[in-house]
Amino acid sequence: MNTIAQTLSRPDRLAGSSARAILILLRARAFLVLFLLLLFFSWMAPAFLTANNFSILAKHVAISAILAIGMTFVVLTGGIDLSVGSVAGLGGMIAGYILTQGISIGGTKHLPSVFVAVLVTFAFCLLIGALNGWLVARVGVAPFIATLGTLYIARGAALLLSNGKTFPNLAGVPNEPRTGFSTIGQSFFLHVPTPVWIMAAVFAFAAFVAAKTPFGRHVYAVGGNERAARLAGIRAPRVKVLSYIFSSLCAACVGLIIASQLEAAHPATGETFELNAIAAVVLGGTSLMGGRGSVLGSLIGAFVIGVLADGLVMLGVSEFWQMVIKGLVIVLAVAVDQLQSRLQTKFLPLLLRSSPQAGA
Repeated sequence: MNTIAQTLSRPDRLAGSSARAILILLRARAFLVLFLLLLFFSWMAPAFLTANNFSILAKHVAISAILAIGMTFVVLTGGIDLSVGSVAGLGGMIAGYILTQGISIGGTKHLPSVFVAVLVTFAFCLLIGALNGWLVARVGVAPFIATLGTLYIARGAALLLSNGKTFPNLAGVPNEPRTGFSTIGQSFFLHVPTPVWIMAAVFAFAAFVAAKTPFGRHVYAVGGNERAARLAGIRAPRVKVLSYIFSSLCAACVGLIIASQLEAAHPATGETFELNAIAAVVLGGTSLMGGRGSVLGSLIGAFVIGVLADGLVMLGVSEFWQMVIKGLVIVLAVAVDQLQSRLQTKFLPLLLRSSPQAGA
């Protein structure tokens, strides 16, 4: 009887193994695409593999990666944050205003230190994230509409701070307390650009929170089934608010890095950045429906976007064609994500039957 049962279950085991292999390939698609892109551009443009180019590429990727890491938590809860580009622009403008215009206290103008300017920037951007979370979790506004509104609010506030002008010369002079702002985006540590270290720190923190803390488990639970999460005692509104706050803090970090790199704050900074962040998250395998994805996947997705953009530039591809190609990649990524979701639903019973635990 055992032999007959084993014989009858063999097709199921073979089919289950095939299904499992297909799903593994789909889940690793971002890494596979990144590997293929590196091979292609290295072959087409020999200068692509140089240390100098990789340093530039890493700084570009750091911007998209930090935004994508923050966006990942929002998307995992089933939301979306369209305001991150504008929040990045506003963050740079707040820092630029404080460092150039100072703060008036009791009628006296004070030029605060870079540290104070950074803290104030994070505080203001935290409030925008809290507003996004409150509108979505407490008021019940759809995430797309809520963050679209704060996108315009943040961009308008950035323009109002300077009447549409740029705050220049943020590097400061030796005798002023604002000296050192440029080190945030321009300095190196162990021959690696500081923005890359910032990206690594944000990634390490986010990966630890997502995988090792109750909050991370709550994020996945809320995105997977909010009603069930509430019944399990999870405070879903709190989880959503904190996710949006983290996304805005990541955007503030990006705004500070860009302003530091340019030594100037411009109100148009960050335009369309939210699209790159969403693209990186989707390419990394995070489901737009929530509940499925990883911070590591978003990081790899950001590298895919960065390698694709820089590689196309090195090949001399027109900027217009670059936009077309990036759009096609995003659409393809969403299509593959939907395919993965359908396959998981279709093959789940088969995978359970063919697993070793099922036969134990």
